[in-house]
Amino acid sequence: MSTRLFHISDVHFGVENPAALASVARAIEADKPDALLCTGDLTQRAKRREYAAAARWFGQFELPILFDPGNHDMPYYNLWERFTDPYRRYRGIAGRLGGALTSPDALVIPLKTTVRVQPRFPWSDGVVTRTSLARTLEALREVRSDSRTKLITCHHPLLGPAGASRNPTIGGERAFAALVDAGADAFLSGHVHVPFDQTRSYRNRAARMIGTGTLSTRLRRGAPPSYRVIECDQGRITTELRELSVDRA
Repeated sequence: MSTRLFHISDVHFGVENPAALASVARAIEADKPDALLCTGDLTQRAKRREYAAAARWFGQFELPILFDPGNHDMPYYNLWERFTDPYRRYRGIAGRLGGALTSPDALVIPLKTTVRVQPRFPWSDGVVTRTSLARTLEALREVRSDSRTKLITCHHPLLGPAGASRNPTIGGERAFAALVDAGADAFLSGHVHVPFDQTRSYRNRAARMIGTGTLSTRLRRGAPPSYRVIECDQGRITTELRELSVDRA
C-alpha cells in the first residue's frame, strides 16, 4: 500500500484564505493521508497571534505534521528577537505539533533554507548555509542503504526557474548536486506561490522538484490557492495538484 502525503505551503496566517483552509481540512478528514507536510511561511509576520491561529488550525488534525520554517516565520518587527533567537516562535508550534513520518515507502528529511540575515535586501529569498547542508547530508548518509523514496523538504526551491540567468537561492545549486549525490529522489518546496513539478538537473545530477501553491490571499501570476497530494509507492512518486476555486471569506 502506498504512502499518501498532503503537501501545503505558504499558509501565511494573518492573510490566510479561510475557505481554502477549510477545503484542505475537509480533504484531510476524507482522504486520511499518512502525513501533512508544510514547507514554510506558516505566518505573515511571525506575530504571536498569527502563530496562535496557525496552532489552532494545525492542532485539529490527528496525523503526523512535518514543518519547515519559511522566511516569513521569523520576527519582522522585533529585530532583537530576530537576531538573537529568530526561530523561537516557530519552535513553539513545530515542537508542540510537529511529528515524524513512519512509512514503508518514504523518508522525509528537512533542509533549512532560511537565515536571520543575509548580504542582500529584502531578506526573503533562500540561503543554504554549509551548516544546514551538512546536517541534511548527514541525515541522508545515515539512510543511504534504505530503499525508501527520499524526499527533501525545504521552503525555497533550490534551483531557479528553468532558463533563468540567476538563482534566487544562494547555495542552492551546490546543495542540489550534493543531496542528489547522497541519494535524494525529490525536493518539495513552496515560497513562490506557483505550483510546479519538474525534473531538473545541475552538473549531470537530476532529481524531481515539486512545488505547491499558497493557501493565503497572496496569489501570484494568476495561480489559485492549491495543495498537492503526493503518493510514494515502491520508488515511484506521483502527484496530484488540487487547485481551489474558493473566495477569500
